[in-house]
Amino acid sequence: MASQQDLQTLLRFLSQDAKIPLASAMGKIKDLQAAKLITPDNIAKSDIASLQKVLGDEKLARQVLNASKRVSKKRTNSDLSTASTSTIPPPVKRAKASFGAPMDPATFEASLELPYSSFPASELEEIVLITNRAPLVLAVAVTVLKYTMPKQPLSSRLSLAQAVCSANSQSKAKYLGIQNGASADDEGWGEGQPLITVLNRQIRVMKRWGYTWKEEPEVKEEDLAASQATLAGDDAQDALETVAPDEPALWGVDLEALKKSNGPVTVGLRQGSTSDLPIYRPESTRAYLLKSFGIKPSGDAKPGKMLTGKKAAEEKERNLGLLLASLDLLCQSWALTLNSEDLDKRAWGWYCSVRPEVKSGVAGWGGKGDVKLADILRLRRTE
Repeated sequence: MASQQDLQTLLRFLSQDAKIPLASAMGKIKDLQAAKLITPDNIAKSDIASLQKVLGDEKLARQVLNASKRVSKKRTNSDLSTASTSTIPPPVKRAKASFGAPMDPATFEASLELPYSSFPASELEEIVLITNRAPLVLAVAVTVLKYTMPKQPLSSRLSLAQAVCSANSQSKAKYLGIQNGASADDEGWGEGQPLITVLNRQIRVMKRWGYTWKEEPEVKEEDLAASQATLAGDDAQDALETVAPDEPALWGVDLEALKKSNGPVTVGLRQGSTSDLPIYRPESTRAYLLKSFGIKPSGDAKPGKMLTGKKAAEEKERNLGLLLASLDLLCQSWALTLNSEDLDKRAWGWYCSVRPEVKSGVAGWGGKGDVKLADILRLRRTE
């Protein structure tokens, strides 16, 4: 019988490697388990006809089979004996629009793709990154939102992560006396905009009505209920709570920018629609994440030549992939047990327990410290 760890690994393969939406992937777990197709290697040895019978869709079956073969081939050809940067796969090339040409939603989402590492937990836990606290808040938020709000596209998750990071920074700055006076939200600049909770903090959002970035397969309630019961023993209601309803994509609203523009405070007084509101752009959030994580050499490593330019940027991008993979493993271990609200609440505690140590007070503002991936992985749920 497959262990919970096996099922979590299968869920990770379906959602990350096979690019199946998380909600749909959860609904396929039970069928694959019944067919004894638990690992990518098992699936790679299958065929289209058998997978189509299990998954009920030829296109989906082909997608999963191709992904399993890629993963199996990568494991065969790669030497994962160390976690040195030389063994980390090169950054993924992202789609770019021609100069001056607007991108369609699918291309836009692809252009925002974040790096991800296929390293196993045993090798990730040997790595120590160096960063300050704000980028870690962003990385935690972007990852957790994939599980608490799985219907949101990456552009929305990046925007919402920046909104909660900015709100957290403003609160901390006010506490330290770096920033005086009321925030834009305290003064009512967000009045009338919807509120959501991310990392246990409320933020103002704007709904992106009509934004369609991909076609997702229909997820049946009975599939979700059966899958949840198989994986964690929870009832169907818990499973449906884990998957958000068909809500529109969201933007995080930049209230401080709105205040600086001196626009009307309430929605009813604004000229035109709420689409004129300043938002946190996902491109900026992504760019900040990509450059924010250095790596701490192991104790026996000899000092090497400092990387500059393109090579330095590539290393930092790979480091982000290592962090996101660790956070993803953590969230996966709890996503089948906790509902969205509880997972969000717990995630803030996870951040607080692994954030870099800095000097107290104003002296520590913006300071950098170590983030041990082993500490993140140690928070995973055990059987």
